[in-house]
Amino acid sequence: MSTMAQEPAASGYGPVVSDEVRESMRRLPAAFQLPLTLLTGKPLAEQRRIRFTPTRHLLNAVFSMLVGVVIGVLALRISGWALVMLLPGWAMTLHGMRNLRMMIYHQCAHRNMWGRRKLDAALGRFVAALLVVQNFRQYSTEHVSEHHALHHMTLRDPTVQAFLVGLRLHAGMPSRLMWRRVLAKLFSPRFHLAFLIGRVRSYAQSCGPVERVCAIAAAVAVAAVAIATGTWLYLAVVWILPLTVFYQISNTLRLCVKHTFPRPDQTERRGHEYFATLTNAIFIGEATPDRDLRAGRRFAAWVRWCARMLCVHFPARYLVLTGDTVCHDFHHRQPMSRRWADYIFERAADAAKQSPGRAPYRHVWGLAQAMDTVFRSLSAADPAEYDPARLAAVNRRELFAAFDD
Repeated sequence: MSTMAQEPAASGYGPVVSDEVRESMRRLPAAFQLPLTLLTGKPLAEQRRIRFTPTRHLLNAVFSMLVGVVIGVLALRISGWALVMLLPGWAMTLHGMRNLRMMIYHQCAHRNMWGRRKLDAALGRFVAALLVVQNFRQYSTEHVSEHHALHHMTLRDPTVQAFLVGLRLHAGMPSRLMWRRVLAKLFSPRFHLAFLIGRVRSYAQSCGPVERVCAIAAAVAVAAVAIATGTWLYLAVVWILPLTVFYQISNTLRLCVKHTFPRPDQTERRGHEYFATLTNAIFIGEATPDRDLRAGRRFAAWVRWCARMLCVHFPARYLVLTGDTVCHDFHHRQPMSRRWADYIFERAADAAKQSPGRAPYRHVWGLAQAMDTVFRSLSAADPAEYDPARLAAVNRRELFAAFDD
């Protein structure tokens, strides 16, 4: 039996999703299986591992950003029909940014990038300045003490604060209303401006004097060069737009799938196994068409499947659930694993292990299903436990730092 059949889908707040989605893709040629594994986040049981290293992930992120910027500059320079190339340019730039933040910066905070404290911290500080996210020193402290400790998914967890105050989603609220509220935020200029201001403040608040002066000097220098050379439009369109609006849309969607809220009847709120139940893997894709369809309907079904994989699931993976975020449950079970760079295969191997009292790994298929699972869990949560009024001490001006937790 494959590990796909052994692992249960997430249940309790939504429909149970078939475990055989990835298995159904076996009918495609062997050349497609590795790309499908990287897309879905789930390997076939017998699939040969591919080796990734932390440095390779870092270089891939930097390369993606550089190529994206080059494509964007060329599109603006050629203009006319070439402006359509801004789309892949923006996508590659955003993809690199999100991988830097969600994998590299995150592992640096755990001192687990290269396992060298000073080097990891230096890289973390550089990424924080480049992407204008929460100051590395403060993030490292809060992330480990609040998000990876007893306060996980309590009012002290920045993720919970972002839900209740930043997005104004409350326990007991219908999931349909949560969807409308989040989608409205994504297109709200006021939300994006508040988000950007929060990012700047969260970075500057805990900076040391030298770090702050260097960051300001670098920003002023870049702006001055752009104005003096007449390239400010390139800077705004090719770099600042992906760094702000696009980054914040991706960030918000990612926040909405990170962790489910505990059920009111879960009285035992301690221990590794309890925390493991609050995080699901989010695999990307859907089952291939049924073999028994008639020829005409089968052809139409395959066209639809290809279109959805390319236009729905690939963007969700490439722009929102970047890097190891599809297997975030593995990180919460093994936060200091030195093999985090091989997250897809390490997660599958760990999920296949069976031992008494060990909470099984769970998953959902698709970004929308993952969001709905989290929304339903908050809707079913105890309103008294997650009462926003109890968060009066939260600094709303810096709240958006929690979105990047």
